[in-house]
Amino acid sequence: MRNYAEAARAFDHAQAAADALQGDLSALNACVECCDRHVGSDKLALLWVNRDGESQPFTFDTLCEQAARFANVLKAQGVKAGDRVAGLMPRTPQLLVTILATWRLGAVYQPLFTAFGPKAIEHRLEQSGAKVVVTDSQNRAKLDEVHGCPTIISVHARAGELDFQQSLDGAAEHCPPVMRTGDDPFLLMFTSGTTGPAKPLEVPLRAIVAFQGYMRDAIDLRPKDNFWNLADPGWAYGLYYAVTGPLALGHATTFYDGPFSVESCARIIDKFGITNLAGSPTAYRLLIAAGSEFSAPIKGRLRVVSSAGEPLNPEVIRWFADELGVTIHDHYGQTELGMVLCNHHGLEHPVHLGSAGFAIPGHRIVVLDEQGAELPPGQPGILAVDREQSPLCWFGGYHGVPTKAFVGKYYLSGDTVELNADGSISFVGRSDDVITTSGYRVGPFDVESALIEHPAVVEAAVVGKPDPERTELIKAFVVLAKGVEGTPELEETLRQHVRKRLYAHAYPREIEFVSELPKTPSGKLQRFILRNQEIAKQQAQLAAHASA
Repeated sequence: MRNYAEAARAFDHAQAAADALQGDLSALNACVECCDRHVGSDKLALLWVNRDGESQPFTFDTLCEQAARFANVLKAQGVKAGDRVAGLMPRTPQLLVTILATWRLGAVYQPLFTAFGPKAIEHRLEQSGAKVVVTDSQNRAKLDEVHGCPTIISVHARAGELDFQQSLDGAAEHCPPVMRTGDDPFLLMFTSGTTGPAKPLEVPLRAIVAFQGYMRDAIDLRPKDNFWNLADPGWAYGLYYAVTGPLALGHATTFYDGPFSVESCARIIDKFGITNLAGSPTAYRLLIAAGSEFSAPIKGRLRVVSSAGEPLNPEVIRWFADELGVTIHDHYGQTELGMVLCNHHGLEHPVHLGSAGFAIPGHRIVVLDEQGAELPPGQPGILAVDREQSPLCWFGGYHGVPTKAFVGKYYLSGDTVELNADGSISFVGRSDDVITTSGYRVGPFDVESALIEHPAVVEAAVVGKPDPERTELIKAFVVLAKGVEGTPELEETLRQHVRKRLYAHAYPREIEFVSELPKTPSGKLQRFILRNQEIAKQQAQLAAHASA
């Protein structure tokens, strides 16, 4: 295992590193990087598993041939370098062929998550100006409600429309890759905050170098690993690190075309010998809730596990160590940045429960106060990227949309964190999630983690509820384990549990038991919805009182 400090020192001279990278990235094509370079060895590129558990392997050679053919299909529809091609498809071989074919033409791939409704799809297609959208028969009907929908190519197409397989079979087998520069985009992503429509951002080709670094240092992807990233390629973590990252390293990825469940997850790990697993805390908490039903068949099978999307609760870390005999590490990133802060599986450094870890080599991560000054250890502030000293930071702003995220040389993430004495960084919460109660600032993540440690609790979300005496009081929304009844006695038990785990002012004065928590389609907790609900309730009560 490499030493973290030595790996980080390789990027000490930021400008020299950037110059060196630019020399290597003057002529790039993402299909070449993620496919063509690995042709000839008959290496596995994709293990596809359908919802019935049947599998089919695809080599880099096979994908290269199909990508060239489908690139000719897209070219016949007028797609050229710089154009957008959207994909509205589940995790199938056709999805991967579409992505690679788009890249082969020097075009830009735009993911559309299959859980999106017509309005969400319409907004993204309108913003991107996509020339073609590739879909399948299950998602095709959504496009009927999309105004101004571009040309459609579908797997099992309707009569009179372009069929994916027929078009592929009838296309020429040779299509030379179109070379671009490192600053040219190859992905068009959309990211949304707590308000406003989703914002488009372009990912440049030079980001592939950063994606490779994450796979190598944080994921610790090794040649003998069987790798599975649970994330959907309709989202950044899946597209960056279940597709681009592993394939760019010449390593196979795994697609499971079926709904996530405890049974399917255990079956795939066991049957296909998965040793390196990545996913989200939301998925991992569901696995933990299943207990030995999940852990017994696969204990000792996994070598490392990685988590991203939201902070990893300490209870999850302990459970994976005790029940599965495997180390799970927390990783932090954003659609705008990729992953930038990690407890690295492949680099040696201290690892502390509750810490998001250290900056990925090639990035300088700092904590800023409200005036934009860098803070010392022990003081909460905004996580920021020092762009002048982060040669692997590729985000340059949103496409056609202004942003206040850039202040001088810094990119402000919007997340509240705290620098630790050893240089690692601990997550506190989104800047608008931090609760101010009786003069104290409380991070909701700490309270949620304490609640989840209680065996009666499966999930928890904590928000600040407006309060005239305390500014805000802490309210928790709790999903209970199967068979557990939400009673006033359990509420008090949970309050005291948190007080003992944290400190006197950090316990939830109100607890509401709920069947589920609001989340984005990718599984991230949406605390702002709960907070807005509480504000609306309070305003309604005040209005009713005034009218009475």
